[in-house]
Amino acid sequence: MRNRRIAGVLVTLFVALPAAGCLPASPGAPADSARPTAGTAVSGYGARFLAVGECSSFGTAGFTEVPCTGERAAARVVARHDGAVADGPPCPATTDFVLHIAAQRTNGGQDGHGDGAGTIPQGYACMRNLEPPHPGDPGGGGGPRTVVGDCVYGSGRGQVRETACDGSGGRRPQYRVVRAVTARDDCPAATALYVHLGGDRPVGCARRV
Repeated sequence: MRNRRIAGVLVTLFVALPAAGCLPASPGAPADSARPTAGTAVSGYGARFLAVGECSSFGTAGFTEVPCTGERAAARVVARHDGAVADGPPCPATTDFVLHIAAQRTNGGQDGHGDGAGTIPQGYACMRNLEPPHPGDPGGGGGPRTVVGDCVYGSGRGQVRETACDGSGGRRPQYRVVRAVTARDDCPAATALYVHLGGDRPVGCARRV
C-alpha cells in the first residue's frame, strides 16, 4: 500500500464562564493537559485515513495509522468529521483527545488509495485511548469537552481550567460540575460557577469542592 503523510496536532479545548460574584465573567483558557504536538502520520489501512474504528500509534514525530490488533495501537477513532473543529460537530463526551488533520495531496488515488494523485481533506478525528488513563471521562481532568462530573480551578485573570477531581493533575480542584441545564436560572441555588458545556444543555452548574 502507498503511504500518506498528514500533519497531526493533539489538543485539548476547554471554555468556562464563571458565575457572578465568584470569578470575573470571561472565557476560560485551554486546560493544563493541552499540549500541541506537530507531526506527521502515515496511513496504509482502510479506505479512509483514520476512519471510525481505526487506530493510531503515538510518537514524538506524529501519529501513525496502524491495525487495532497490533502492539503499536494506542488510540481508536470514535468519530471522524471533515472541516475545522470550530465548524463541525463536537466530539463525543468521553473523547480523550482530538487529532487535527490538515488537507494533503497523496501519491495514491482518491483518499490515498489506488493509482494517480488523491487528496485527504481537512478534518479531525475524535480519539479514545485503548487503555487508561482516560482524561475525557468525567473527572479525568482533560478531553476536548467539559462534562458533568468534571472539576475546574481558578487560574487567574477571570479564567478557570480543568483538573482531575482526585487531585492527580497537580492542581487541587475548586469546583465540580454537578448538572447540565439550558439556562443559568435552572441551576441549583448552591451553584458557585457556570461552565459552558455546549450542546442542548449548554450551562454547567458547578459547586465548590
